[in-house]
Amino acid sequence: MLKPNDKWTWYYDDAEQHLMLDLGDDMVFKTNLPRKLVVDCAIGVNEFSVDDASAFQTYKEQIALLGLSEPRQAELALYCVAAKRFHKPVQPKSWFFDNLSDGQMTPEEGDLIRLSNSYSDGYFIVLEVGECASLCASVCLEEFALNGSKCLQFGQAIKVMHDRLVICNHHFHAQPIALVS
Repeated sequence: MLKPNDKWTWYYDDAEQHLMLDLGDDMVFKTNLPRKLVVDCAIGVNEFSVDDASAFQTYKEQIALLGLSEPRQAELALYCVAAKRFHKPVQPKSWFFDNLSDGQMTPEEGDLIRLSNSYSDGYFIVLEVGECASLCASVCLEEFALNGSKCLQFGQAIKVMHDRLVICNHHFHAQPIALVS
C-alpha cells in the first residue's frame, strides 16, 4: 500500500485536463477531478500536506474493510483525499436518493454509509461533514445509477443531505467470534 510522502505534489495538468498527484519515482496519479470540479487554488503546484496525510490514513483504514484489492484501495484513498482538499463547494443533490432516516444522526469523516434510490443501492465514504449535508464518494466498483441517464463511478463524490444516508460502519467491521466446546 502507498505511504504518504512529503515529496508528493498536487498539480493541475492542462494536457490531461485533470488534477494530478506526483508520487515521485516517475509515478503520477490522475485523479477523477476535472477542471470544472476543482477550486482555483488547485491550479498550480500544492504540497501533499500533513492534513492530506491524516485524511489518507483515515480513509485507508475504512477502505481496508471493503474487500478491495490493494491497488483499488490506494486509488480510492487518493480520490478521497483529492476531493476533500480540492473539490469545489457544491449544493446537495439529495433528490437523487431516497429518504432513509430522520437526518438527526450526523456522520463523521471516514464513515461508511449507504445511499439508495429506485435505480441503485450502494455504499459511500464520508469525505467532508457539514451541518445538514456531507460530501461522500462511491466505494462500489460498479457504477451507481442516479437516474436513467446519470451515474456515479467508483470514487466520484456527491453531496447529500443527512436524511438520505444510513451509517453502515457495523456492516464492514469483523465481529469477534468466541469458539466454545
